[in-house]
Amino acid sequence: MLALHPVMAEAEEIQQTEETQEIPGDQTASENQVAAEVAAPHALLMEVSTGTVLMGKAADEKIHPASVTKIMTMLLILEAIEDGKIALSDTVTVSEHAASMGGSQVYLEPFEQQTVETMIKCIAVASANDACVAMAEHICGSEGDFVKQMNARAAELGMTNTHFVNCCGLDDDNHLTTARDVALMSRELLKNHPQIHEYCTIWMENIIHTTAKGSFEFGLTNTNKLIKQYEYATGLKTGYTSVAGFCVSASAKKDDIELVAVIMGGADSKSRFQDAITLLNSGFACCSLYRDENRVALPALPVAGGVKDSVSLEYAGEFSYVSTDGSNLSDVKRGLELPETLEAPVQKGAVVGRVVYSLNEKEIGVSEILTSEAVERAGYGDYLQKAFHMFLL
Repeated sequence: MLALHPVMAEAEEIQQTEETQEIPGDQTASENQVAAEVAAPHALLMEVSTGTVLMGKAADEKIHPASVTKIMTMLLILEAIEDGKIALSDTVTVSEHAASMGGSQVYLEPFEQQTVETMIKCIAVASANDACVAMAEHICGSEGDFVKQMNARAAELGMTNTHFVNCCGLDDDNHLTTARDVALMSRELLKNHPQIHEYCTIWMENIIHTTAKGSFEFGLTNTNKLIKQYEYATGLKTGYTSVAGFCVSASAKKDDIELVAVIMGGADSKSRFQDAITLLNSGFACCSLYRDENRVALPALPVAGGVKDSVSLEYAGEFSYVSTDGSNLSDVKRGLELPETLEAPVQKGAVVGRVVYSLNEKEIGVSEILTSEAVERAGYGDYLQKAFHMFLL
């Protein structure tokens, strides 16, 4: 079995809303061990809920991503839907520019109309370049403006070695990413937009082309053969050009563990899928996941000098931790750290404490505690009102 140790990033540490974990290990030994079983020159395995990097191989070298680019395109489409900018039922009109896209396509014709949902299927299942450009224009007015949004979103996700030139992955000397960055955008899509699985797991489906020539069916077949070959597969996206080689960002879920294996620059289609299976199987074999699902109820915290005597608290977010060393995660301990009192004014969302998690007397992570409301400083009138109420009592 492939032992999982990370190749430590040479780039600046990735900063995200949730900090990613990285399993420590020896870089040289890790590369040699991985190279023995993973044929592709670039690879990375990540646990989705925590962002823990379990393994990497030349994961920070800039490479051409081919159609794996479309992960960012799909992310922006689903974010636009979530933000209410577009809806699945909206009609998208295909421009001449979109219809002219070569490479992988579903042969959309100029002025043909399809729903947003059909376009998503064309992208997720058939890797359609023409559908990508049509959606980019539908959301931002032009592909160029959409690509600017792609690069801005990549920067927000900490994808420090990525630069997009187009929305579909056509080769360009400046259209580059890394295996690590592909994992980051894959994680964002999988974690915050799980509905993508509904489209990425479609094996075959027909769409209807309605044009001036009439209506006819066109069959979509999934480019990700892992959907049929690997029982835990849930997505996500393949890619190929002669420059990029054979690529895949392969997501899979077994029990409560969700992983994404990124393979870039494979020599052929079969080997990229086998590499992905090798990584996923190794990850499932060694990973165990701790989630703090029975959190301690937080007390109200006293406030001095405020219009209210106390403020309610809330957790900043969920906490989870991935172990690969066989530790008994039932031994995880929690320590609550809070001040005795706060001084008004208190802002809503202020960090006032934390829960510290430890395992075998070693800290494994923290979860911040926030104020769930604001408390203003009390004025002279507020003190008079309090005194009046006390008098009535």
